[in-house]
Amino acid sequence: MDYEKYNDQPEFKAALHEMFTSLDDSILNDPKYAAVIERIVEPDKIITFDVKWKDDQGNIRVNKGYRIRFNNVNGVYKGGLRFHPSVNLSILKLLGFEQIFKNYLTGLPMGGAKGGSDFDPKGKSDNEVKNFCYAFMKELYPYIGVNIDVPAGDIGVGGREIRYLYEAYKEYSGKSDCSLTGKPLDLGGSLCRTEATGYGVTYFARGALKTYKDTNFKGKKVIVSGSGNVALYCLKKVTEYGGTVIAMNDSNNTIYAPNGIDFETMRALKEDRRGRIKEYKDLVNDEVTVLDRKDIWSIKCDLAFPCATQFELDIEDAKKLIANGCIGVFEGANMPCTLDAANLFIKNKVIYSPGKASNAGGVAVSGLEIEQYLKNEKWPFEEVDLKLKHIMKTIFKNCYDTAKELGDEYNLIKGANNFAFKGIADKMLSL
Repeated sequence: MDYEKYNDQPEFKAALHEMFTSLDDSILNDPKYAAVIERIVEPDKIITFDVKWKDDQGNIRVNKGYRIRFNNVNGVYKGGLRFHPSVNLSILKLLGFEQIFKNYLTGLPMGGAKGGSDFDPKGKSDNEVKNFCYAFMKELYPYIGVNIDVPAGDIGVGGREIRYLYEAYKEYSGKSDCSLTGKPLDLGGSLCRTEATGYGVTYFARGALKTYKDTNFKGKKVIVSGSGNVALYCLKKVTEYGGTVIAMNDSNNTIYAPNGIDFETMRALKEDRRGRIKEYKDLVNDEVTVLDRKDIWSIKCDLAFPCATQFELDIEDAKKLIANGCIGVFEGANMPCTLDAANLFIKNKVIYSPGKASNAGGVAVSGLEIEQYLKNEKWPFEEVDLKLKHIMKTIFKNCYDTAKELGDEYNLIKGANNFAFKGIADKMLSL
């Protein structure tokens, strides 16, 4: 694999390195897979466009928009839209490439895609966000459809943004279908979608803790980075299982609450008020310390859930977690640990789960949203949640069994990558 040709795309290069250095020799030395590797690292189609929108002062602003269709051998192109200043082609190629294998792991018929813009919803009025979403969808809608390419949300694209995007899609396309998932319930969304990624990573961790350490969440001290949907609903489910989440963060600060963070207070702060995490200290009558964002990894804990963004946890952070006795690190975000950090966890027999496996709950329920639409059904929360638990249990089993077969039981990177790559590659060869 020639990584040097992607030197100008460092995030994507890191994703390729993680995949192809983990594949077993039985795949790498098999001539039939050589052509597949050449094909799979290049997207099927890259769509780029300018997004021209009006701010509240009447000025026309311009951002870049993207949709990367990476591979649809396993089904309709599927992957989120990210609105964040860091968005560029390299990051979206990383996310789209990962999405191919994540979607395969769910067992649902979905290919891999990703998209978004360097637009930042933070600090914008609702009217400005709406104007941007309509302008973005005006460019994107000809390329999406329930049988072609189905976007969803991601960082910066929550319930508000999905509502605006879907309303714009209906206006421009004249259709009312499932060409966008993660929709609010009144627009045809699925129950349990908001909770899905946070719940899913917790279900994955529950299975891993039982298998590797014969333990569970009860009495465990837990840190969860981030404070968006994934982190919030990881907090909720960990607490329900008897763990205590003692620290969370946002892009500025960490809060440390040794007696535990209250889900409803944090949910109201982040979802209703769109406040900063440091404000939590003023909302509770309990011991809370406000620290720097990066300090979260220095806090002594049993389990860590990086749920914010890519490469937020590096090797120095990993050393701190290991020294403090952490026994499990479960990725709720997309590739939040650097490869050096991940390898150090594996070397020290800390349970480590790659995001393509443990954060697949969100896209799994998006797939179930499409299924409900196609069947003209609406499933209750409990049914969707039960299906999600089964999917995450199966993902863990497939990854663990594959890692064990390869003689590297603690290496769930190998487990996930070998299982998913071979499955996708064999489908490509069969065409």
